[in-house]
Amino acid sequence: MAAPEDRKSFLLRIDPRVWREVESWAQEELRSVNGQVEYLLRQAIQKRRGGAASAPTPVPAPAPASEPAAGEGGEA
Repeated sequence: MAAPEDRKSFLLRIDPRVWREVESWAQEELRSVNGQVEYLLRQAIQKRRGGAASAPTPVPAPAPASEPAAGEGGEA
C-alpha cells in the first residue's frame, strides 16, 4: 500500500443512502469508510483486468474480537 503522502485525495459526492450502506458494510468488515471504498475499487479493478496478478491484493479484515487469536486464551 502507498505511503500516506503518496495517496491522492479527492471529493466524492455520494447519495446518502449509498453512504449509509457503505458505512454499514465497512463497520461489519472493521474498516473505515475510506478503506472500504478503496477495497471495493481495488476489487473492481482486479475484476476488470481479469484477475491479473499485478492488481494489488486487498488486506484481509481482522478476525472478530469474540474469537481468541491463536495461542491466546481459549482451550489448551
